[in-house]
Amino acid sequence: MAGRITDHNNRNLAQLHEDVVFGRANGQVIWQPRIQCWLTDKQFAGEKLPEPYEGKTKPEIFKELGCSARIYEYNGCFYPIDGPNIKRYVNQLSDLLTEHVIETPVGKVTCVTEKTISSPHELRKKWWAETKEDIKVFTYIAENSEWGWNEEHFQKTMKEWGNLGAPTVFIPRVNVQHLYIDIMGVEKAVYGLMDYQEEIETYFKALGDNHKRMIDVINQSPINIINFGDNLHCGTLPPYYFEKYVQPAYIERCEQLHAGGNFVYAHWDGDTKALLPYAKTCGLDGIEAITPKPQGDVTIEEVKEALGDDIYLVDGIAAVLFDDIFPEEQLIQQTEEIIKLFKDKLVLGISDEISSTGDIERIKTVGKIVDDYNASLAVK
Repeated sequence: MAGRITDHNNRNLAQLHEDVVFGRANGQVIWQPRIQCWLTDKQFAGEKLPEPYEGKTKPEIFKELGCSARIYEYNGCFYPIDGPNIKRYVNQLSDLLTEHVIETPVGKVTCVTEKTISSPHELRKKWWAETKEDIKVFTYIAENSEWGWNEEHFQKTMKEWGNLGAPTVFIPRVNVQHLYIDIMGVEKAVYGLMDYQEEIETYFKALGDNHKRMIDVINQSPINIINFGDNLHCGTLPPYYFEKYVQPAYIERCEQLHAGGNFVYAHWDGDTKALLPYAKTCGLDGIEAITPKPQGDVTIEEVKEALGDDIYLVDGIAAVLFDDIFPEEQLIQQTEEIIKLFKDKLVLGISDEISSTGDIERIKTVGKIVDDYNASLAVK
């Protein structure tokens, strides 16, 4: 065995991951960066990965980097089951444009997406919901859908990723964020909340009940680290909407998930200064992807003040510090500051991910800092 027994390369990182979030790690830190953007952008562009990563699988890349993985590939373990009167299909409008269709007894909704040359992700040319009648269709879908568990996917993912991290999932976005990102877009959603608030709030109730049925399935599963993949940004989600819609939904979700023995955290990867005062009011165990300066709108000290000694920081290092436009010393300084302030409540990672132009070797720089820190605890 090369290195120390406390080094990430020599540990069962799935066990360390669970020990950290459930308070059994005795102050040790896990290093869990996300590299999806860096990897998929290069693969989509047909660009070779730098050695020694070319030709390796994603789990093999994490092993080479000597770090843990946040394995959201487990998301496929949970799947929606449409009611018998809901039909989904697609129409290929052109080489680039695709129409997605959902038909129900109360109406039909459509979405049009467009392929691009710069990303594997398609752009929205037409959003799903543009009228209150469309919202009524989505209410029907939420009321008439259930959730299932895919044991085969769980076993496949476990075999593929091994002990690089504990099984982890993110669940569908909460009410307002779901409108913004999934079915309406920000502008149409804001107008909709003003013009047909009653219909939207009826939908929010149906959507929340649908998510409770999903949580019932989660609570019977072997997965106990649960993320709310909400992508909160206070530039589009002001405190008023947070208090009225998001906060109550978070509290209900957290109560139900905690009853199942789960660690629960939410993804706040936009500007967060106006929302951080609510961090302790939602029932959350942690918050993921809060982005500090020089990239985000808050300092590390402001994040610590908001989270206190009770809420976990998940991630924390500004993603831009992995690009060579910033000196490596600045990355080291921020990493050491985060460990000093959050060491007992920390899943260290990148807020949000290393970019496609980032220096992947800087992940090893942070890994050495973490391994040295954990080794120092073992000596004491």
